[in-house]
Amino acid sequence: MCNILIIALCGLIFINVPIALSMGAASFLAIGFGSNLPIFVAAQRIFNGMDSFVLLAIPLFMIAGRLMEVGGISKRLIDLAMSMIGRVYGGLGMAAVVACMFFAAISGSGPATVAAIGSIMLPYMIKEGYDKTFAAALLASAGIIGMIIPPSIPFVTYGVVMSTSIGDLFIAGILPGILLGCSLMLLCYFHSRKKGYRGSQPASVKRFLQSLKSAFWGLLMPVIILGGIYGGFFTPTEAAGVSCVYSIIVGKFIYKELTYKGIFDCFWQAGILSAMVMLIIGAATAMGWILTAEQMPQKIVVAISSVIHSRWLLLCLLNIILLVTGCFMEPNAAIIILGPVFFTLLQAFDINLLHFGVVMVVNLSIGTLTPPLGACLFVGKSLDSEITFNNLVRQAIPMILLLIVDLFILTYIPAISLVLLGK
Repeated sequence: MCNILIIALCGLIFINVPIALSMGAASFLAIGFGSNLPIFVAAQRIFNGMDSFVLLAIPLFMIAGRLMEVGGISKRLIDLAMSMIGRVYGGLGMAAVVACMFFAAISGSGPATVAAIGSIMLPYMIKEGYDKTFAAALLASAGIIGMIIPPSIPFVTYGVVMSTSIGDLFIAGILPGILLGCSLMLLCYFHSRKKGYRGSQPASVKRFLQSLKSAFWGLLMPVIILGGIYGGFFTPTEAAGVSCVYSIIVGKFIYKELTYKGIFDCFWQAGILSAMVMLIIGAATAMGWILTAEQMPQKIVVAISSVIHSRWLLLCLLNIILLVTGCFMEPNAAIIILGPVFFTLLQAFDINLLHFGVVMVVNLSIGTLTPPLGACLFVGKSLDSEITFNNLVRQAIPMILLLIVDLFILTYIPAISLVLLGK
């Protein structure tokens, strides 16, 4: 089955069939022509992959993110970030990164973070003299923090696949997300100092306090989500539902910017995006089942263990595999396919699953900045029609390299991910 699966998958991707359909069709072909099983087993496996209460958190967090954007939360978070910068070199760019970190604690999605913050911040940055391509690349790079700082949709997927606590994964992602954000702010500062980009308004305590007061309800949401999970009041999936209700209350009755039509549009758009993600997850689950049935994880463990005897060398190899995979595959699909393959290896080398979860998600998040898939990169390009894709990639390269350095720091210093968990 594996030969048919791989050949069919590569062929379908080569002719530009969407990744979800490629994986689904390859699974049908592998089971139909490579085994004695009835072909409906493929459909059954796809459905089983989506039939999970925990995965309900994905569409719910997407809905909450959209409601926060339309309800005025993202705008107030941006105002708060901008009130903190004054006339510092690169201050506006750094404020954009901080705003992405704030919104990451709401949306759980990288592309959603780029779209929500970028659509507001890019015109500001262009107005202040920033090169629009650099600004878009910075926003796209900062957007990946949405997949790392909790709540994180890829962490939900990883927790399901690897039978790991989603709540612990959320906590493990806090410091790595801050590390990535601070690194991008440093890069922005030195680049802006060279180009002469700086804010036009001096910092003001009064303005900061006003912005903090206005953004209070948005900042309270991560506290409710994480506090509720760790206080034992609700599960991560229930927390996603609570975040939707909270978003509607804040947007409709406190900020009064969310209309009934806006609520309907948020559910509609989030439903479409969720359907795409869930189809990818279902198709990836079917592929993962075929690989497991053919004992591919065990074969890979034997092959790698025969040449690698160090956990640090193994982590380096897995990083390389994931960086390449991230260029071609959506993060949730990659986690579902590769997670079971890596699981046995991780156990054999006694590697902490929470630590590796952070490494894997950061890896695949960087993949959303690299062609040909590059979801965050394409969203960044869509922010301004005059930005060319080649120039955007060129501006993003230093940021990608910096994020890869951060990745290896996280890989070889597990304490960054585990210290908040007391491990």
